[in-house]
Amino acid sequence: MITSIKNIRIKAVCALREKSRERRKQGLFVVEGCREITLAMEAGYRLHTLFFCAEMPAAVAFAERVGEAAPVQAVNREVFEKIACREHSDGLLALSAVRDATFDEVKLPDNPFIIIVEAVEKPGNLGAILRTADAAKAGAVVVNSPLTDIYNPNVIRSSLGCVFTQQVVVAGAAETVAWLRAQRITSYAAELSATQWYHQADFTPPSAIVMGAEAEGLSPYWLQHADARIKIPMRGRVDSLNVSVSTAILTFEAMRQRGFQ
Repeated sequence: MITSIKNIRIKAVCALREKSRERRKQGLFVVEGCREITLAMEAGYRLHTLFFCAEMPAAVAFAERVGEAAPVQAVNREVFEKIACREHSDGLLALSAVRDATFDEVKLPDNPFIIIVEAVEKPGNLGAILRTADAAKAGAVVVNSPLTDIYNPNVIRSSLGCVFTQQVVVAGAAETVAWLRAQRITSYAAELSATQWYHQADFTPPSAIVMGAEAEGLSPYWLQHADARIKIPMRGRVDSLNVSVSTAILTFEAMRQRGFQ
C-alpha cells in the first residue's frame, strides 16, 4: 500500500490530473469515481491502473471485482485525497489509455443527429454538452479546435462520465465539413445574426448543429461552410445564452420534431 504523498507514482497521477501536455505525452488520463470508471470500462477503455482507498470498504470491494481486468494499487486516505479531483470521493481513481477516435470509426444510426462544438473553452460547458448528447442519444459529438481536451478531469466529472457513452471525435473544421457532406448530413450553424429561427429549421432528416465558443462564437470558416444558419430568440438585454444551454435547446427541438424517436 502506498502511504506517502511523495511517492513517484502519486506525483505522476497528479501531473496527469493537472496538465494536458502530460496526458498527451503519456497517452493516459485520470478517471475518478465508480460510475465513471464503470462507464469507461463498458466503452472498451483499457485501464492502466486502478487506485483505491484501502480505508473505504466499498472501494476495496470494487477493486476486488475488477482486479483481473486491471492492475490495482491500494493507497491510504491521505494519499487518495492527494490524487482525488473532487471532494467526497468514493475512493476510486483509475488511469486509462487515451483513445483518439476518427470519423472512420464512427457508426452512425439510420437518421443521425450530430452535435458539433468549436473552440469551447470551459470544461463544465463541454461536460454539460456531452450530458445533453447522452440524454438525446445523439449520433456523435464532434469537437473542433478544442481549448480544453476531452480527457480533462473536469470534463469527465461534469459530463458524469458521458464522454464514455458517446462517439466523440476531435477533428478540424474542414475535415468535419467534408465528413458531413460525404454522409449527406445538413449542418446548421447557430449564430446571432442569422435570419432563420431555430424552430423553423427541419431537423427531421440527417442533421447537425454547430455551436461556437463562449466568447467569440463560430469561426468564419463555419459561417461560410455550414448549410444554414439559425438563431434562438433573445428577448432580454443580454444577447447570448450559455453554449451548453443553447445546445440543449436546439438538440431537444430536433428530438421534438423527430417525435422523440
